[in-house]
Amino acid sequence: MGLFTNNMKRLLTSLSLLLLVLSVSAQSLSTLSDETKRIREEFQDRKFGIFLHWGIYSMLADGEWVMHNRHLDRDEYAKLAGGFYPAQFDAREWTKLFKEAGAQYVTFTSRHHDGFSMWATKASPYNIVEATPYGKDVVGMLAEACREQGLKLHFYYSHMDWQRTDYPTGICKNCPHDPATTNWDSYYAFMNRQLTELLTNYGPIGAIWFDGMWDHKEKEFDWRLEEQYALIKRLQPTCLIGNNHHGSPIGLEDFQLFEQDLPGQNTAGFNGEEVISQLPLETCMTMNNTWGYSITDKNYKSGDELIRKLVTAAGLNANFLLNIGPRPDGKLPDQAVERLKQIGEFMKVNGSTIYETRGGCVPPQDWGVTTQKGKDLFIHILNKVEDGQLFLPLTERKLSKVSMFSDGTPLKFKREKEGYRIFLPKQPETTDCILKATLK
Repeated sequence: MGLFTNNMKRLLTSLSLLLLVLSVSAQSLSTLSDETKRIREEFQDRKFGIFLHWGIYSMLADGEWVMHNRHLDRDEYAKLAGGFYPAQFDAREWTKLFKEAGAQYVTFTSRHHDGFSMWATKASPYNIVEATPYGKDVVGMLAEACREQGLKLHFYYSHMDWQRTDYPTGICKNCPHDPATTNWDSYYAFMNRQLTELLTNYGPIGAIWFDGMWDHKEKEFDWRLEEQYALIKRLQPTCLIGNNHHGSPIGLEDFQLFEQDLPGQNTAGFNGEEVISQLPLETCMTMNNTWGYSITDKNYKSGDELIRKLVTAAGLNANFLLNIGPRPDGKLPDQAVERLKQIGEFMKVNGSTIYETRGGCVPPQDWGVTTQKGKDLFIHILNKVEDGQLFLPLTERKLSKVSMFSDGTPLKFKREKEGYRIFLPKQPETTDCILKATLK
């Protein structure tokens, strides 16, 4: 089987052009403080994170949108909390596995669209401590375990809510709210109380990752982001802000998100109007088809495919946020654990070609991508090359040497009018055949 599908090859070719078109970032780079530049660069250096979609929806084992998709009554759905008891949850076991997989940060769904909070919030009794027999603060345990493993903790937080009746119903109409109970000021104050808790009670937080703003597409709907973003920066100046609103960055946002696609792609239909900005980039992607746990969704991507997506994201100058939907008992699905171990084996050997790099000076090609760290250019061959020869379109820089990254074997190469031709000893057969080139 080919390392990339023909569709992916075509997309990579077009991405080399798209990456040349950069929109003006939400905040001019020239006006950024040194501290803001530092935390954004550190975020880019981490390259690989784990996304966790976990809540009472996992009990129904049909994904995180089950309440909406099945038109479930909000009062009946809320009773699920009374049976939520993840006895097998072990935050240290999770974070140890994430660290061994090569992840550098964790993004946890503190509160998803169903409105259930996974921490000891005082803003509502609808939370894991007060509403469940489990009665423990999952976020607190995860925060401590992340600190022990040196992982940055990010919080996903939903802007919309199917449960609270003061939230004004948007395009997600399967859980409608009575207009008589809608009170945007009340709901907005509730969100800010919760954000204050998350940024006050759990130590330094790497980022707030918003989602759901697309529920109100009408331009006149005022989400009051400026005030909310200012609150976050006031509470934790080094906390990054990202928003999965499926559009170009707004205001104080620190990084740009792409859902289920690499930057420049739109196969999932979420990124049609987005232009690649100058902000740090992050692609979030599922291992199978669903974000939350699904007992029927066994359509997991192979470990090799996930490694190639991680590498390609790095070549496109983006982080890769890989999702897992834990089971209701608190264990991670066996298939997810298996793939994390495969990724970990790859990153243990090849992580230096990913971490702290940026997209290389050679744009994506049919054969793969490049990453770069100073004068070191890492050539990631992800697809078949013709006649054992790899052409590197490079005219602005010169190469002094090329070798196999795995064992340092020097490779022959020659300068041509439009770049360099590198001669490989044999056709690459690995998931990612990496060459190391030194730039003059």
